[in-house]
Amino acid sequence: MSAIQLKTEIIETDLLVIGGGTGGPMAAIKAKEADPKLRVVLMEKANVKRSGAISMGMDGLNNAVVPGYATPEQYVKEITVANDGIVNQKAVMAYAQGSFPMIQYLDKLGVKFEKDGSGEYNMRKVHHMGTYVLPMPEGHNVKKVLYRQLRRLQVGVTNRYMATRLLKGPDGRIAGAVGVNTRTSEFLVVKAKAVVLACGAAGRLGLPASGYLFGTYENAANCGDGYAMAYHAGAQLANLECYQINPLIKDYNGPSCAYVTGPFGGYTANNKGERFIECDYWSGQMMLEFWRELQGGNGPVFLKMDHLREETISEIETILHSNERPSRGRFHERRGTNYRKRPVEMHISEIGFCSGHSASGVWVDENARTTIPGLYAVGDMASVPHNYMLGAFVNGGIAGADAAAYCAATSLAGYDDGDLLAEQERVLAPTRREDGLTPHEMEFKTRRLVNDYLEPPKVTAKMELGQRRFAEIREDLDHLCARDPHELLRALEMQTILDCADMAAAASLYRTESRWGFYHLRTDHPETDNANWNCHTVLFKDEQGRMAHAKRDVDPFIVPVAEEEMSAYHQLRIKTPAAAE
Repeated sequence: MSAIQLKTEIIETDLLVIGGGTGGPMAAIKAKEADPKLRVVLMEKANVKRSGAISMGMDGLNNAVVPGYATPEQYVKEITVANDGIVNQKAVMAYAQGSFPMIQYLDKLGVKFEKDGSGEYNMRKVHHMGTYVLPMPEGHNVKKVLYRQLRRLQVGVTNRYMATRLLKGPDGRIAGAVGVNTRTSEFLVVKAKAVVLACGAAGRLGLPASGYLFGTYENAANCGDGYAMAYHAGAQLANLECYQINPLIKDYNGPSCAYVTGPFGGYTANNKGERFIECDYWSGQMMLEFWRELQGGNGPVFLKMDHLREETISEIETILHSNERPSRGRFHERRGTNYRKRPVEMHISEIGFCSGHSASGVWVDENARTTIPGLYAVGDMASVPHNYMLGAFVNGGIAGADAAAYCAATSLAGYDDGDLLAEQERVLAPTRREDGLTPHEMEFKTRRLVNDYLEPPKVTAKMELGQRRFAEIREDLDHLCARDPHELLRALEMQTILDCADMAAAASLYRTESRWGFYHLRTDHPETDNANWNCHTVLFKDEQGRMAHAKRDVDPFIVPVAEEEMSAYHQLRIKTPAAAE
C-alpha cells in the first residue's frame, strides 16, 4: 500500500489495561470498583465483546478451590508438586484464597456453574491429589457478563487497537503504551500511571501439525504480544523453557478434554484400549507419558468413552459441543466419530508460552506486580503456574485493586518523544515497501523452524542452529511488506512471534537440566539437577539491548511439602493394564 501518513491521537488516563479477554476486563472492573473515580481505559486489538481465549465461553473451571472439597493450602501443595517445586507459593496462595470469592462473585453476575440438587457447586475430581474441577454446561455467556460490567462501570474501551510497545519514564516507571489501529493504521498513545498486561498466551509460536497458521490450540490472536512488550520494556520473564504442550484432538485445534470427561468415567487409552496414566490432569509428566506411549509403539492415543452409559455421553456432549469450541461437535460428526462407538484420536499440540497451562510467563509477585514499577501482568502471560481461566479472573482482580491504589499515590511519568517516534517508524516500516516478503510467508517459516529446532526432546545443537536461523529471519525483516492495515497487524504479530522464538531457544539453552516432564526434556542433560537448578530462571533485556539470564531463588515455602510428596506427579504411569480395571 502507499506510505501511510503519521496520524497520532494522545489520550491520558490513570490505568491502562491491555487485553480484553479474561483477566483484562476483570482488572478494569475491580479497579473501578475499588475507586469509581479512577479513569480506566481497556485497549483490545479485536473487540471486547468476543475477544480472547473465552470468546465462545468456557466448559468448566479446572482449578476451583471450594470449601468442603479443598483448602487453599491443599491447592498450593498440589501446584507446587505438579510444577516440580519451582513456584512462588505466595502468588499461588493469593490465587487460592481468592478462588472461591471470585466464583461467588461471577455467580452473582450471572455466570452459570453446575450445581447439585441442593444448590451446591457440583465439584469433580481430575487432579492427581485434590478435587478442583467445576463444570460449566452453560458457560457460553461469560463474555456477555463481563461486557455488561464494563459498560455499567463506564470503563473506556478502545477496540481495534493493537498495543505495540510500552512507554517508560526516565526513572524507570511505566508511562503508558503505543497502539496502532488495525483498520486504519492510525496511532493511539495512552499516557497512564499504571498498565496491566493481559494479552494471553504465546499460542501462535509452534506450527500445528495441520499446517494451518491459525489452527492452534490457543486462540490464534494470542500470539505473544504481552511477552514481547514486557521483554522490550525490560521486565523479567520467568521459566520460559517450561513450554505449554497439551493433548488435543487430532486435526482439530482444541483439547480432547479428558479433564472434562474424566469425572464421568472417560480416560486416556493407548491403541489396545488400555489406560496407561492414572491422572488426566495436564502436567509435564502427563505429557511425557503420553509422548512415551506414542514413541513406544502403543499409539495412537485415544480418549475412550464408548464404555459409558447413554445419558452420561449425552451430558458430556452437551458440555463439550456448546461451550468454548462449539465446532467440536461438527468436527466429530463429519469425521464419523461417535463417542458411543469410537474413541477420539488424540495428538500433541504445538509448543507455546502459557502459565495458564504451564509455568512460562512474565514474572509477577502475589500482587500481580512485575519488576517494572507500575506494570502488572495477569492471566496466561503472568508467571503464576496452572492458573487457567479462574486464575486470570482472580489475578486480574488483584491487579486491578492494587493498581487503583498505586495510581492514587503516584503521578504520570513523562516519556521520551524520541522513543515514540522510533516505535512509530518501526511499526510503519512494512508499509513503506511496495514489494517484499508477506507476513504469511515470514510467519510460516518462523513457526516451521520453531517446530524443527525447539520442540522437545530438546537438543543443544538443534536449538543453537535454530538461533542462527531466527537471526537470518530477523535480517529479512527489512523485506517485510504490508499492503493494508490488516497485513500490518499480521506483520507486527509475526515480529512478536519471532521475539518469542528467540526467547524460547535462549531460555531452553540456559537451563542445563531436564525438568517438568516433557516440557523441558533435554537429551544431552537428561537428569533433573536440584543442586544447581532448583530455582526460577529469568530472562530480560539488559541495558545494552541484549538478551540476558539470571537465576532467581525459590522463596521459602509457606506451605511445607515433604520430600517424598514431591515425586507424586512422577508416578502417573499405570504399571500394568490390569491396574486400570
